[in-house]
Amino acid sequence: MVGTDYEIILVNDGSRDDSLDVAVRLSEMDSHLVVIDLSRNFGHHKAMMTGLAAAKGERVFLIDSDLEEEPEWMLRFAEQMAAESSDVVYGVQEKRKGGAFEGISGALFYRLFRLLTGIRQPNNIVTARLMSRRYLDALLLHRERELNIGGLWIITGFKQSSQLVRKHDTSPTTYSISRKFSHLVNAVTSFSSLPLVFTFYCGILISISASLYILYLFIRYFFIASPPSGYTSIVASIWLFSGLIISFIGVQGIYISKIFVEVKARPYTIVRQIYQRGQERSCERGGDLEAQPPFGVDRE
Repeated sequence: MVGTDYEIILVNDGSRDDSLDVAVRLSEMDSHLVVIDLSRNFGHHKAMMTGLAAAKGERVFLIDSDLEEEPEWMLRFAEQMAAESSDVVYGVQEKRKGGAFEGISGALFYRLFRLLTGIRQPNNIVTARLMSRRYLDALLLHRERELNIGGLWIITGFKQSSQLVRKHDTSPTTYSISRKFSHLVNAVTSFSSLPLVFTFYCGILISISASLYILYLFIRYFFIASPPSGYTSIVASIWLFSGLIISFIGVQGIYISKIFVEVKARPYTIVRQIYQRGQERSCERGGDLEAQPPFGVDRE
C-alpha cells in the first residue's frame, strides 16, 4: 500500500523505561523512522496531536503503541476509505475490554458526553484511525490547550466511517475511577456550556420554589395559623442551598480555570529532540507558516 515512500513517527511522552533508547537505535538504522522525544509527560491526547502535526503524508494512520490495536488494520481501513470515499476510517470495538464495571462505566461516559455536549461520539471508539491529508490539516487547526481529542475528531467533520475491530487485552487499564471522572469533566467543559446554563435554570427554579414557599407561609400566618416553630427545616434548607451554591461556583470555577489556561497560550507540548537518520526535522507543518501547532521545538 505505502511502497517505499512512507514515514513512521513515534512520540515518546515521558516514558520511564528504555523505550526511547530502543526507538532511537531503530531510527539510526531506518531513515523512515522518526522519533519525537517530548521534554516530559504531557498526556496521551497532547502527545498524539504532536505526532500528527509532524506527519507529512497524504494518508496518516494513527495508532497506540501498546499493540492492543493491530497495525494490519491500516490495510482494511484503506480499502474501506477507497470504497466509501471517506476522509476518515476509525475503529470501534465490538466489545469493550474488561469486566462488567468497565462496560458500565464506559457506556455511561459516552451517554453523558453525548447528552451534555450534543456531539455524537460513538461508543467504544479506539485510537486507531486512517485520515486523509485535508482532514488532518483541518484537525490541526484546533488550538485549545485543554484537549479532548475524541471530541475534536468528531467536530472536525468530513465524511467519517467506522469499522468494527477487536482490541487485544495486553495490559490493565491505567484509567482509575477518579481519572475517568476527571476525563469526563474535561471532555464536557471543553465542548459545552450546558453546565453553566443548567446552573442558571437551577437558580431560577430554586428562586421560584422559595418564593412559593414564602407565599405559603404568609397565607398560613395571616389566614390559617402561625407556622410551626423549630429549626430543623431551616438547617436543612441552609444545608441544601449551601451545597448548591458551592457546586455552582465550582462549575463556574472550572470554566474560569480553562480560560486562564487558554489565555496564557502556552505550548501544550515541548519537544526536547527529534531523531531521524541523516535528516534534520522540525515539527512545523510543511508550507503552513500561518497556523503552526501549539508546541515548542528544541532543535538538535
